[in-house]
Amino acid sequence: MYDFRPADGTPKPDLYRDLLAAADALTADEADGVANMANIAALMWEFLPDVNWTGFYRTDPNSPDGELVLGPFAGRPACIRIPKGKGVCGAAAESAETQLVPDVHAFPGHIACDSETASELVVPVMRDDKVIAVIDLDSPSRARFDEQDRDGIEALAQMLASRI
Repeated sequence: MYDFRPADGTPKPDLYRDLLAAADALTADEADGVANMANIAALMWEFLPDVNWTGFYRTDPNSPDGELVLGPFAGRPACIRIPKGKGVCGAAAESAETQLVPDVHAFPGHIACDSETASELVVPVMRDDKVIAVIDLDSPSRARFDEQDRDGIEALAQMLASRI
């Protein structure tokens, strides 16, 4: 049985160091990308306070436009497909850049899969200079995510690039 839950009030640098170590331990010897994404979505749900959705959208290899399709996640049911360039996830996939959005309602073209979401952090997962997925974190609180969260999830995305 795995119990990676951090102590309440763990400082963010320590939290992300421990999240990365736990993610590495869970995925290091597993070749199945879906299994790894599922465990990491659950791990982020356990580790990160004040989130209402943690998970992945994958670039659909059968889509000529690079559409994103829902991957493993923790939270309420979600939008299944997101066009590249649409919403926060689509913007991250199109630009290959992290999207740190303090107020999703002010984001042009935001896709409201969950009306309770107020802020979002979306980090592209890159392999061979191509976006293969995005890690999506939602929170019901405005401005929930900051640069420390961005840096921590970017490190996670980099580590996962060869494991999903």
